[in-house]
Amino acid sequence: MRDLLRSWHRWRGVHLTWMCLLSSMLHSRAKVLEKTFEGWMRYRDECLEKIANDPYPTGPFCNRTFDMYACWPDGSPGTIVNVSCPFYLPWFEKVKHGIVSRQCGPDGQWVLVNGTQPWRDYSQCEEGMESTTEESVRKLMVSFKVLYTVGYSLSVLTLISALLILTIFRKLRCTRNYIHANLFASFGLRAISVIVKDALLEKRWGMAIIQVSDWEVLLSNEAAVGCRVAQVVMQYCILANHYWFLVEAVYLYKLLIGAVFSEKNYYTLYLYLGWGTPVVFVVPWMMAKYLKENAECWALNENMAYWWIIRIPILLASLINLLIFVRILKVILAKLRANQKGYADYKLRLAKATLTLIPLFGIHEVVFIFATDEQTTGILRYIKVFFTLFLNSFQGFLVAVLYCFANKEVKSEMKKKWQLWKLDHPMLFCTQ
Repeated sequence: MRDLLRSWHRWRGVHLTWMCLLSSMLHSRAKVLEKTFEGWMRYRDECLEKIANDPYPTGPFCNRTFDMYACWPDGSPGTIVNVSCPFYLPWFEKVKHGIVSRQCGPDGQWVLVNGTQPWRDYSQCEEGMESTTEESVRKLMVSFKVLYTVGYSLSVLTLISALLILTIFRKLRCTRNYIHANLFASFGLRAISVIVKDALLEKRWGMAIIQVSDWEVLLSNEAAVGCRVAQVVMQYCILANHYWFLVEAVYLYKLLIGAVFSEKNYYTLYLYLGWGTPVVFVVPWMMAKYLKENAECWALNENMAYWWIIRIPILLASLINLLIFVRILKVILAKLRANQKGYADYKLRLAKATLTLIPLFGIHEVVFIFATDEQTTGILRYIKVFFTLFLNSFQGFLVAVLYCFANKEVKSEMKKKWQLWKLDHPMLFCTQ
C-alpha cells in the first residue's frame, strides 16, 4: 500500500496543477482515481478469495498474503517470488508485461527492510517519468494559476475600495452609481467564489491518504458536498456578473437613446435582472447535475447538454452587450459628425467608460463561442485558457478603476472630502 500511495502522491502533484485551472480535466482525473480505487477493491477481494481457497504446500514456506499492493502466493524458502503488476494501476496498459518481486528468506519468512517493511521490487510497475512536454505543460499551468490568483485578489481589493467610496459619499448615491455598486459586488463575489472553490478543491484532493478508509472518505458523496456547494455558488456568481454587465449596457442604452423614464421603477427591474435571472438557470442546472451527473464536485461535463444550461445565458448576455455596443457607437459617431458638442457631456463620459468595457467583456466570449474545451486542443486550447483567465480575473480591477477611481465625479468628491478633512485637522498639516 505504501508503494501505491507513493505513486498516488506523485501523480496528485500534477493533478492539483490542472485542478485549479481546468475543472473538466481535474474531474476526468478524479474519475480515474475513483476507477482505480474500485479496481483495487476488486483486486483485493479476488486475492483474499484465492488465499482462502488455494491448498497449502508441505514443509516450510513464506505465507501467502495481500500486502495492500500485490497478491502473493506461498513462496519457497530462499527464492524470489514474482507476480504480474496489479491490474488496478491507472497505467496498467503500459506495464502489463512487468512484474513485481518479493524475496522469501531461508527461514520461510518474507525478507524485511529495516525490520518492519517488506522488501519489494516494483520498479517494472511504476509509471514512467513525465515527458518533457508534460513537464512544460505542468509549468505553464502553474503560471496560469499564479496569473489568475493575482488577478482575482487584486480585483477583490480594488472592488471593495470602490464599493466603500460609492456607499460612503452621499453625493455619489444615484441610480447610475447604484448599478455600478451592484456590478462591483458581482465581480467581487465572482472572484471570491472562484478562490474559495479552488481552496476547497485543494483541501479535498490534498488530503493525506494513509489507509483504505482515507480513500473511501475522499471518494464519498459526503466529502464532495462542500465543493459542490462552492461550484453552485460560483456558477451563480458568474451568471450574476454577466447579467449586471448587461444591466449596465441596458441602462446606458436607455440613457442615450431611450425616452424619458422613471429610474426608480426601472431600478427594481434591474435588480431582478441582475440577481434574479441567474437563479432561473442555476437551479435547473443544479437539479440536472444532482439527478444525472451526481459525481465528484459537479465540474465534469459528461453530457454537454447540461453544461449549456449555464453557457447559453452567458453567451446570450454577451451577444446582447455586443449589439448594444455597436448601436451606441453608431449614435456617438453620428453626434460627433454633426458637431453637437453640447450633447450631454456627462452622458458621453459615461458612454466612453462603458464602451471601453463592453467589448472587453463580450468579445472573448463571442470569439470562443464555438471553441469549447472539448473542441480545442494543443496551442489553441492554451491560448483560450490564457485569455479567458486573464480577462476574467483582471476585469474586476479594470471595472473598479474605470467606473470609480478614474471617474471625474468621484475624484472631485474625494478631493472635496480631503480638503474638508484637512480643514478639520489643521494641526496635522502645520509646518514648523
